[in-house]
Amino acid sequence: MESERNSEGGVRLLIAGGGTGGHLFPAVAIAEEFLRRDSSNSVLFIGTERGLENRVLGAYGYPLRTMQVEGIRGRGAVKSLMSLSRIPRGMMQARSIIRDFAPHVVLGVGGYASGPAVMTACLMGIPTAIAEQNALPGCTNRILGRFVQSIFLAFPDGEGVFPARKVVVTGNPVRREIWEDSETTGEDREMLRLLIFGGSQGASTINRVVTESLPHLEDLKEGLMFLHQTGEGEYAGVSKAYLDRGLDAAVTPFISDMASAYRWADLVICRAGATSIAEITAAGKASILIPFPFAVGNHQVLNARVLHDAGAATMILEDDLSGHGLAGLLRSFHGDRKMIRKMARQSKKLGRKKAAADIVDGCLALQRV
Repeated sequence: MESERNSEGGVRLLIAGGGTGGHLFPAVAIAEEFLRRDSSNSVLFIGTERGLENRVLGAYGYPLRTMQVEGIRGRGAVKSLMSLSRIPRGMMQARSIIRDFAPHVVLGVGGYASGPAVMTACLMGIPTAIAEQNALPGCTNRILGRFVQSIFLAFPDGEGVFPARKVVVTGNPVRREIWEDSETTGEDREMLRLLIFGGSQGASTINRVVTESLPHLEDLKEGLMFLHQTGEGEYAGVSKAYLDRGLDAAVTPFISDMASAYRWADLVICRAGATSIAEITAAGKASILIPFPFAVGNHQVLNARVLHDAGAATMILEDDLSGHGLAGLLRSFHGDRKMIRKMARQSKKLGRKKAAADIVDGCLALQRV
């Protein structure tokens, strides 16, 4: 659409992908830095109607065009074949969007829309790049890595998956609002503030174990505050669990302002996805990390171990997780604020603030070639 172009010129960046917060929020950080560089630059996101981007990007003020594509892995033979059959239509939709916006560079960030959109841009002769958030690259990025000009990695490519000449290790981008406000951490407070989430979709295991821990924490109700993101499906049950125990809790299906949530919190309880790790370290927060046990290549355990070994986090594997055990750990943290402050300092040392800037540098270099 002509209105999506910038009449003053500037560089146009098309960001393809999303679906979950792990893909989307690093992309928002990149877009934020790209527009900060030059007010005449413009960004367009391309995603799906079912993805998180369709709910979130409007609040950030970014335009979104959608494609009709679906995931392939883990859907069974029939649904996988149906998803494959929709790829040509998705590529046609991507071609139309790309022709309308006329981007100088197309960047894939993972998610259903990333593959067809980036591949279409490659076929159209437009400079392309991908950003991989995880230590173990996904199937789509492994394929796209053969065709794109640049590959931005959050972690070193220890297995040599990608051509070394294309790779730039940048870290995982974090929205500026998260690390800019992170200096206001570590205050001594009587109340211990706990931020709990399981990614943008919530995590049933974390919801269950936290609620199971509450009966063991009733005697600390005057010393604990909870901010708990549950996901849509379990909001009512988790809310009732806190209410029944008379605990001070703000329960919500989704937290849109994570910067304020991190700033408020003393201790974070969450999964160990790459984006969560990047945000926790950028914000300089102590954490209890519960890796998702079925992550491809067990990469969440690897992510969590980096923080655990640095003294920035406590890692609990799901096999060792229980409500009683979590309550005991929270009780020990409540009584030892020095430990929380020490972990927060170690976490801060691991944060990489320049990731978005380095990726934008790489994208701008591509359009000048």
